[in-house]
Amino acid sequence: MAIKIGIAPDSWGVWFPASDPNNAKQPQWWRCLDEMKVAGYEGCEIGPWGYMPNDDPKVLKNAMDARGLTLVGATEGGNFLDDAAVEGMLKDIDDISKLLKAFPSAKYIVLLPPMYTNLATGELEMNPELTNEEWAIYCKNVQKCADRCAANGFIGLFHPHVDSHVQTEEQIERFLNDTNVDLCFDTGHHVYGGGEPISFYKKWAKRIPYIHFKDCDLAVKAKMDENKWSFAKAVTEDIMVEPGKGSIDFAAMHKALDECGYDGWCVVEQDLFPVKSFDVPLEKATIGRENLRKAGF
Repeated sequence: MAIKIGIAPDSWGVWFPASDPNNAKQPQWWRCLDEMKVAGYEGCEIGPWGYMPNDDPKVLKNAMDARGLTLVGATEGGNFLDDAAVEGMLKDIDDISKLLKAFPSAKYIVLLPPMYTNLATGELEMNPELTNEEWAIYCKNVQKCADRCAANGFIGLFHPHVDSHVQTEEQIERFLNDTNVDLCFDTGHHVYGGGEPISFYKKWAKRIPYIHFKDCDLAVKAKMDENKWSFAKAVTEDIMVEPGKGSIDFAAMHKALDECGYDGWCVVEQDLFPVKSFDVPLEKATIGRENLRKAGF
């Protein structure tokens, strides 16, 4: 298959399901799909569970086929320290799997951890440091969710995340050593956490079958730290930018992927919520695709 470039609804400022009041700040799902195709992407994820139609797989399949888009996978998130929350995640994984079975191209369910800061205010909601007992619970529950994905015929991948208990290179390596769950490796989150994505990818390539392309503006990150912004505030200040406009050398990333024989999808995921205008995402997505093309993708 070689490397294919997709994009996620996150790049259209989509963070919430259609039932959430915040959905009014998000473009309609069909516009999102239209513009993914126009911007030059081959495939996509479905975004937050419930953003795109999921009652009847034929509705989404017809919409994807009409646009020539390939569905790559889905995401599910929750608090891996809370057994009750994990039970809810397992149910969602079952429901997501029923939808994805209509799409032979969709192999991945990305597992998102909780942030320890409040998304909107930046205030601490959890202790950033886990005890050894909490770490064991965390890993056990991620493994449980990944195992449920596998039982349904899909690959559950853990996604290290900003302001989560698994974001630094040290934390990610501990996680990889303590579970057999592979990564959805996000380049922008990795930079945000102080890591260097190209060398890390080369070190752990065998545990990284799927990648999110995101770019991080470290100058904005410095302002965020100085002013104690929440992550949502930092997003409105463009902490995550189009691939090629931040701190990551995507030509070097392409070289690393090629050298390691990467054979799969790289999905652009640029945080934009809330978009200043519904006309913003298409332009950014188009620029990002062109920048990646110049880098060899």
